[in-house]
Amino acid sequence: MSDLPDPECELLRQWAERWQRAGRELEEIRRREIESVDTQEAVRQIFGSGEPLDPGPRRTTSGLVEQQAWFARLRVAKPPR
Repeated sequence: MSDLPDPECELLRQWAERWQRAGRELEEIRRREIESVDTQEAVRQIFGSGEPLDPGPRRTTSGLVEQQAWFARLRVAKPPR
């Protein structure tokens, strides 16, 4: 029996090593990108001009009653089989 590794096993080992190196490098790139983000600019791009959003009138309920009313309508519209 030879001490030389099976060529297929060697290819798999090399593949795994490459992905380990790539994973470390990709994580470093990701970390640098996160650290360099201008948070205020990102928020402006997502939400627009940066003006505070008008939340509308303050809710006096959790919405659970309204949710249950919707469920009841769905049950009536499509009875279970």
